[in-house]
Amino acid sequence: MLNWLRQLLGRTPRADTIPDALWQATLAAHPFLMERPEAERLQLRRLVAEFLVHKEFTGAHGLAVTDEMAVAIAAQACLPVLHLGLDWYSDFVGIVVHPGQMIARRERQDASGVVHHYREVLSGEAMERGPVTLSWQDVASAGALAGHGYNVVIHEFVHKIDMKDGAADGCPPLPSRAAHKAWHAVMQPAYDAFREQVTMAERFGGEPPWLDAYGATAPAEFFAVSCEAYFVNRERFTQDFAALTALFDQFFKVNRPATL
Repeated sequence: MLNWLRQLLGRTPRADTIPDALWQATLAAHPFLMERPEAERLQLRRLVAEFLVHKEFTGAHGLAVTDEMAVAIAAQACLPVLHLGLDWYSDFVGIVVHPGQMIARRERQDASGVVHHYREVLSGEAMERGPVTLSWQDVASAGALAGHGYNVVIHEFVHKIDMKDGAADGCPPLPSRAAHKAWHAVMQPAYDAFREQVTMAERFGGEPPWLDAYGATAPAEFFAVSCEAYFVNRERFTQDFAALTALFDQFFKVNRPATL
């Protein structure tokens, strides 16, 4: 994996570190990347080269992580931090790629103190100060599923952004108490309304939401699910969540000029 990149380790990553044919194929497979302005695509390419130098990919269950797979994952992971920088991902190195979805063993203690053991099917997982785990089956479908606002890579890496100041809670690190208050003033009513819509759909046959219903399970999941859709299908996301689009624009600094 990444033989062309290993030859450049120790040097300053440049956009042209990534072979042009490989980069163009990555863009073509992910329309939400291809449609970015040219200056942003160049900045993304440079950031991806730096990301690949500092992260380590491991294939699980005999999966061989190819150059194409690593660049595809890196390009999607770097999109949320395009204007923020890779320091947001400084708390981990490893990215584990499984061939398909994973089964995780969980336990939960109920209000009566009884511990319940169960299994959960996962497409990805981000560990606090630990690695990111991804299902390649889901990652490979990113281009096709963008219309539905789905992207497992962005989801898990947004969790990493959320976790930068501790456990994921649906609010990334912000500079002041006033900023936190302003964040929750937008996110909380959006989350509450979304949970209500999901409940009405599941229990009473109401119209199901366009956004993945998994976002209704917790504020952290609502943040991650919302960001998936925001980055891969901004126009459709904004139809339902215009206030969140404005909030995310401010946080992710999407209107900041690209650095050439």
